[in-house]
Amino acid sequence: MDSDYVFKILLIGDSGVGKSSLMLNFTKIRTLEVDGKTVRLQIWDTAGQERFKTITTAYYRNANGILIIYDITDKDSFKNVSKWLEDIDHYSNEKVYKVLVGNKADLHPKRAVDYAEAKNFADTHNISLMETSAKTSNNVEQLFATLASDLKHASENGHIKDDTPTITINAGSSHKKQGCFCS
Repeated sequence: MDSDYVFKILLIGDSGVGKSSLMLNFTKIRTLEVDGKTVRLQIWDTAGQERFKTITTAYYRNANGILIIYDITDKDSFKNVSKWLEDIDHYSNEKVYKVLVGNKADLHPKRAVDYAEAKNFADTHNISLMETSAKTSNNVEQLFATLASDLKHASENGHIKDDTPTITINAGSSHKKQGCFCS
């Protein structure tokens, strides 16, 4: 199936915050329809690389959207969001779309990160915030549907920078070289 739009989405955050669980939960809805157009999200997970500080420029290259994920029951994972934002600023293009995701919302009684604190942080950094639960699927579909819609509209308005290399071939007139004919 051809897609009208294809966007590369990165999942980043500390180990154990639920990045892979969110990705696996989303496998059912990787292709979405937005305003009559087909939008395909290519989800990239770190596969544990964050533990070894081996995430590099290649991972961030050509990303259209990045989900910065923290665990609402782990204050340190939230504190480290600032470090992840620094990495994004260092390695990715300036027009990448970012969403702060508080995962494990099903563990609300064990909450260590207050929603208001996370909202204030997101507002300060001019990024969206959504809380999800990969375990119960709460807000997972909404997260990716909103992301697909926002990226589609940003693409239509020229707000997403395409870093894909292109080659332009001009079919203009060719100039014949003057030279001698050797006999």
